[in-house]
Amino acid sequence: MAQIESNLSPSSEAFLANRDGMLALIERVRTYQRRTVEKSAASRARFEKRGQLLPRERLSLLLDPGTPFLELSPLAGLGLDNPDLDKSVPGGGVIAGIGIVSGVRCMINASDSGIDAGALQPMGLDKQLRIQELALENKLPYVQLVESAGANLMAYRVEEFVRGGNLFRNLARMSAAGLPVVTVTHGSSTAGGAYQTGLSDYIVMVRGRSRAFLAGPPLLKAATGEVATEEELGGAEMHTSISGLGDYMAEDDRDAIRIAREILAQIDWPREQAPAREFTPPRYDAEELLGIMPMDHKRPVDMKEVIARIADDSEFLEFGENYGSATVCGHIRLEGWPLGIITNNGPIDPAGATKATHFIQACCQSRTPILYLNNTTGFMVGRAFEEAGIIKHGSKMIQAVTNATVPQITIYCGASFGAGNYGMCGRGFHPRFCFSWPNAKTAVMGGEQAARTMSIVTEAAAMRKGQTVDRAEIEALEQRIIDRFDRQMSVFVTSAHVLDDGVIDPRDTRAVLSKVLAVCREGDARQPQRMQFSVARP
Repeated sequence: MAQIESNLSPSSEAFLANRDGMLALIERVRTYQRRTVEKSAASRARFEKRGQLLPRERLSLLLDPGTPFLELSPLAGLGLDNPDLDKSVPGGGVIAGIGIVSGVRCMINASDSGIDAGALQPMGLDKQLRIQELALENKLPYVQLVESAGANLMAYRVEEFVRGGNLFRNLARMSAAGLPVVTVTHGSSTAGGAYQTGLSDYIVMVRGRSRAFLAGPPLLKAATGEVATEEELGGAEMHTSISGLGDYMAEDDRDAIRIAREILAQIDWPREQAPAREFTPPRYDAEELLGIMPMDHKRPVDMKEVIARIADDSEFLEFGENYGSATVCGHIRLEGWPLGIITNNGPIDPAGATKATHFIQACCQSRTPILYLNNTTGFMVGRAFEEAGIIKHGSKMIQAVTNATVPQITIYCGASFGAGNYGMCGRGFHPRFCFSWPNAKTAVMGGEQAARTMSIVTEAAAMRKGQTVDRAEIEALEQRIIDRFDRQMSVFVTSAHVLDDGVIDPRDTRAVLSKVLAVCREGDARQPQRMQFSVARP
């Protein structure tokens, strides 16, 4: 394969301006993430008084020492719990991600009970549904560290109650699909949330701390008049000796984590990872990824500069280089493993869409995963492109993306506008994993285009009615539209709504891709023992 010769000038004013802008965005992301960790850790005294570990301490003990944890959707709910971003605490009340437990790669869902007693926060439901989807698709065992006050009744919404049933449906689906569901109930698991514990294949409960019941003492008294303590209704001793809900009783949090690790160690689950392959790292420093993408999405960028900094030995075998050249397709290797890449050096034209369709189908034929480096303002528009069949060719590309039989991974690197978002395997097309760089923008179109479109429509409507066009009103309308679009296209909004799996530092792109591609390879090779029903309690 040919090596990419970089034309990047790390000392140029443009590079340095891009770098400074990207570093500022990265720091902003980290500030929000730190706030969540610090807010949870502020409960330490209360946890220690109860003889408990903090949620992230539990997670640390669960994971094999020295192994990585890929946290997912840490910005979920940002600005939705509090519109003041300086006070918002993201995360959705859940710590979620992929890690290795007793040699087994698992999806982990841990209640962040250091914040509001683990009550579900805005977008916490969507975050959990997403990680369950990832567990099912990648055939990952599912480990839950449960301690949650459940739903916030003061903020009750019927649609969340109804949609919340999918959480429990997915637990049953995972069990039936042969994916073990292991749960440590560290504290409360009440009302509908009791089924988060009950729909598990292995349940560990903690003496004196676990609580699992459909109705707690206040609701029980209100509903039936019966008086009972929490321990009598749903304590670990009762459930492990009388009801049969609990399988193991631990003495404290550490003991519970030990038991969970032993369960994962004992189940018959393949632990052999695919053998490492020899590879040569990229020839260019990943630090330079900070200065490639302009902060203004309207400025052009050569995405081959990005490829040169993530591909083994910076080698890239470009496919159809001279045909539809604004759509860049080709093959690389990443840590020795083959990978197809599709990215954008401009809008997608009919030739580019046709080429991408061909390339996607060829990758499916050779079972080569596909990476989409999403940076497009959309499909080309205009009379000439309509006559050239941009709709039908764009539709072919979307059909190929939709029906591809290999893992597809998307990284939003810059703009992702209009139907280009769809053709480049945006979140709505269920890529196996989807991450964003901090500068990424997602919208139906750019704010200026939307504003100009609406002003043209408004002016035309006024003229048809014989009304005078008020330029001041039109300009005010345009500014409102621009402000609205600019507000919503930022990753700090899209990631808050779980429209990606997390915002990553561009310098970590290769490492993140290595992890998720390994997850995909293992999942596609694995054949769990499927059953007609999930494992039921005795």
